[in-house]
Amino acid sequence: MAEKKENDFTLGSVRSNILAQAIPLTIAQLIQLLYNIVDRMYIGHMEGSSSLALTGIGLIFPIVMIVTAFTNLFGQGGAPLCSIARGAGDKEQAEKIMGNSFSMLLISSAILMAFCYGFMKPILYAFGASDATYPYAKAYLMVYLTGTFFSMISVGMNNYINSQGFPKIGMLTVSLGAIINIILDPIFIFGFHLGLTGAALATVLAQLFSCIWVLRFLFGSKSILDLNLQTMKLDGRICGRIIALGVTGFMVQFTNSLVHIVCNSTLSIYGGDLYVGVNTVLGSVREIFQLPVHGISSGSQPVLGYNYGAKRNDRVKEGIRFMTLFGCVYTVLAWLIVFLFPVYLIRIFNNDPELLRAGAQALRIYFFGFFMMAFQFSGQSVFTGLGRAKNAVFFSIFRKVIIVVPLTILLPKVAGLGVLGVFLAEPISNAVGGLACFTTMYLTVYRRLE
Repeated sequence: MAEKKENDFTLGSVRSNILAQAIPLTIAQLIQLLYNIVDRMYIGHMEGSSSLALTGIGLIFPIVMIVTAFTNLFGQGGAPLCSIARGAGDKEQAEKIMGNSFSMLLISSAILMAFCYGFMKPILYAFGASDATYPYAKAYLMVYLTGTFFSMISVGMNNYINSQGFPKIGMLTVSLGAIINIILDPIFIFGFHLGLTGAALATVLAQLFSCIWVLRFLFGSKSILDLNLQTMKLDGRICGRIIALGVTGFMVQFTNSLVHIVCNSTLSIYGGDLYVGVNTVLGSVREIFQLPVHGISSGSQPVLGYNYGAKRNDRVKEGIRFMTLFGCVYTVLAWLIVFLFPVYLIRIFNNDPELLRAGAQALRIYFFGFFMMAFQFSGQSVFTGLGRAKNAVFFSIFRKVIIVVPLTILLPKVAGLGVLGVFLAEPISNAVGGLACFTTMYLTVYRRLE
């Protein structure tokens, strides 16, 4: 009974409930980020062709994002539904949702791995690889793909640990993997002189241990919901609901992948391998700085969903206000840090003088509209947490596909902007997409929660 009250989000302060979920989730996401960030840090400081190796890693980003997209489709898509079912007291339905998500993650991981192995070379060249950078990308990807199942299960099913009200367990999931990755990276890269192959091997082993940890919890007695063969039996109606809501998280990552592909391809034309490397660093810095606002948004979803299922709309509105205010304050501070200290941030990944010069200018332009992302995160989280799949999907597509991709292609041709036009597309999309998403959420959701 005590455990059930602890996980009842209709009790206590809404802010406290959100922070109790968000803080462990943010720490977990930070540690999750270390899987790739640590690789880039070590690889970017390798002797010899470190900038080319870093660029090669950047070419892998779209593939990693696509894998993450399918993980979100079946993991994040079911977790809010699971929270709503728990809030409504329907444990059996919550268990079926979790089991169906597991089955879809299992099947999709096998398909993705086979496809990427079969078409590796044409995929990488389409993503902006050159004859100089392809060997580096291939060396990493050949090993990295073997961990597709471990990655998708550990990340996707960890959502169901969080949705049950166990954010600390969820944090430990990624903490375990990140610690292993941090320890093994220098041993494999420098100790055994394996380079990029060693970095990928360390990541796969880390994902393996995280996967074991998640499955051990979900199949164990501490889990509120049971994961078993009966709940894993695919149900078309449940799968449809999971996919319908998961399309939001899927589109976020898939469109991120699309944007990264278009950016790399355009940059390779106007700036060559140097600017593809700059884009790799920019993506890494952005991942770091968006963690807190992403964490507070993710932490709010189970709280908003639970209270919505329990018909506590006053608490839902309070949660939306708190999440938005926090996001706005944080993103303004993050933007100021990036604007004032770009070189120090780039040095984390590489010390090449040319990359530092080009990267500092690009970073200031790229992050100019970062503070507007708070509105995008807030609107998306509300739509997702309350099960409004169509709205969430539309604004995922709107910002990336309708705004960023065309601007990335067209702006470099305007007034001789070149590579600067590629980076300018991001702040424009943040302003237009963020305001459109939040305004729609306010008018169609917040004002109607009476």
